[in-house]
Amino acid sequence: MKHSEVKARATNLGILFVLFLGASPSAHADFVFGEPENLGPVINTAWYEGAGRGFSDDGLSLAFARVPPGTNHAEGWLATRPSADAPWETAVTEGDADFETGMRDPDVAACFTEFMSPDGLEAYFTDIRPGGLGGYDIWMMTRETNESDWGLAVNLGPPVNTTRDDWQFVLSPDGLELYFCDDGDVPRPGGSGSVDIWVARRESLGASWGEPTNLGPNVNSAGWDSAPYLSRDGLLLFFDSRRSGGYGSFDLYLSRRATLSDPWQEAVNLGPVVCTSAYDESPQVSADGSTLYWGSERPGGYGRCDVWQASVIPIVDFNGDGAVDCIDVCDLVDHWGTDNSLYDIGPTPFGDGVVDVRDLIVLAEHMAADADTLNDME
Repeated sequence: MKHSEVKARATNLGILFVLFLGASPSAHADFVFGEPENLGPVINTAWYEGAGRGFSDDGLSLAFARVPPGTNHAEGWLATRPSADAPWETAVTEGDADFETGMRDPDVAACFTEFMSPDGLEAYFTDIRPGGLGGYDIWMMTRETNESDWGLAVNLGPPVNTTRDDWQFVLSPDGLELYFCDDGDVPRPGGSGSVDIWVARRESLGASWGEPTNLGPNVNSAGWDSAPYLSRDGLLLFFDSRRSGGYGSFDLYLSRRATLSDPWQEAVNLGPVVCTSAYDESPQVSADGSTLYWGSERPGGYGRCDVWQASVIPIVDFNGDGAVDCIDVCDLVDHWGTDNSLYDIGPTPFGDGVVDVRDLIVLAEHMAADADTLNDME
């Protein structure tokens, strides 16, 4: 399903009420998810495919991992498409990694923006290799200019890396925060239980990383919390978790913060449209916030775990009367300048923390789409 095909009135969607059912607290009522869609056989096979961490800003490339059955060996794959609304073309291999010996081609990690600093001079990856501190470590390569060759990989060392596993990381869009996970068997002191999400910060690009801090009980639980992913504005944190109160094995969660200096709010489950009783992992969202991607073992796939997507649809019928019209415009204006999440629908479906002209533009677009839909029905 293309994003343009789901821009009809939100109140006409049968999934509107579903986010509020079930045992787990659900995401804010200012958006819903479209029907989950498998990315198809050009990406998914009978093998394991993980959502990975490599969705490009322009939406034209998707890096993911493929694990053949009966092995502990992950292959790096890359799928591309000519435009954001075109189907994915057949994926090609981009290198491989081995969970026992580590990544054999670390340059592969530098191909995707999620692993690179904003200036393009630092590339990060996770690896098990000689010279590390123990288990998985986070490593970095640098170069002098964007046209220069990458230098040798350097271990980040303490305080980020320890003798335990330090992995599953994401770099913030400004390059000043490094979110990562610890070891479930031997977690870092000060954690919440099993695997936790931690963050290390630095004052500027090129500076040393400070002492990591645990994200605390608003994000971490006594269960397994992993695979952090940040929105492009750095205000949304997506992750997966095997905590109590969910819908199954692992579920997808979201935490917000008002500004880059504010603490993360209590995480909420993304709800049963995207979470199932099966294994759901590694959420990430497109740069424009219109599409959620994740790995899932839900029924209807091609194999053990597939990559899926779902449209993120803002609720623009604020008063729920079945129409997007001037009444909704008045409601939005009444909340102008506030952080009311119901009216904060732009520039992405998740909003930007303030009700302003960006939200009015999104509302106007949906009013126009609504009018076109009604005209087509007449």
